[in-house]
Amino acid sequence: MLAILYVVLSGIALPIGGIQMQYLWRNQLGDVYSLGLGSAACLGAAAATMSSFCSLTVGSFICTLICTIICFFVTLKLSTQNLITFGILFGTFIGSLGTIVVTNAPTPELMKQYYLWGAANFNLEGVTGADIIFSLILFIIGIVSAIVSAPSLSAHFTSKIELSPFRKAVQLLSIMFLVTSSVSICGPIGFVSLGVPNLSRIVCKSTDIRKHYLISSLMGVGLLLLTYLVVKYVNFGIYLPVSATMALLALPLMAIIFFKK
Repeated sequence: MLAILYVVLSGIALPIGGIQMQYLWRNQLGDVYSLGLGSAACLGAAAATMSSFCSLTVGSFICTLICTIICFFVTLKLSTQNLITFGILFGTFIGSLGTIVVTNAPTPELMKQYYLWGAANFNLEGVTGADIIFSLILFIIGIVSAIVSAPSLSAHFTSKIELSPFRKAVQLLSIMFLVTSSVSICGPIGFVSLGVPNLSRIVCKSTDIRKHYLISSLMGVGLLLLTYLVVKYVNFGIYLPVSATMALLALPLMAIIFFKK
């Protein structure tokens, strides 16, 4: 049951975080991983796993918060286009730190635990009850914040208003809560936070972000649930990571839709 719970939670949190990024930066390449937030969550989880200093979710939250603070100050200096470029490079840097942490794992068991978590197969490797409670709290805060900020974010996206640096920081925190609630428990899940919001914007031309919250969530949950069932029951006797399997299932569909449009 917990696995299904996090399939649903991730299917909602990551697309909503992705569409918020796209509206915040007015760019279809906006993604929860584009500013290094996903990489930071992974680094925190890796450090927590290897050191046993804190739980997965707490370690992930701390690193993602630091990353968000850095990105906030960078937003004050760079244009949107340069910010996305910075985010990709910054994410690569953080991901490299995570690789160093994992490859220097004290024991093979801890390295295996991290990689099984990183496969994002909803096996909840090394996850405690406290982690689950904390992640659910983060998810609720992130969703409530997303709903409350929806009107102003839609107006910002259509250039009717310009969000102040402070409100952009609050928006980044909201997205950070959503990212951490999923990634810290399930590991990094690609495509759903970038592909699904873009698919929603192709299907629905409305600029009201609330409509895309609903459409993206339904698509995200449906796609993740399908992928989870394939990974669990139609795996042909091999281990299929969720992210890789999702790409195989979803990219042909995305290609058809993009070419038709």
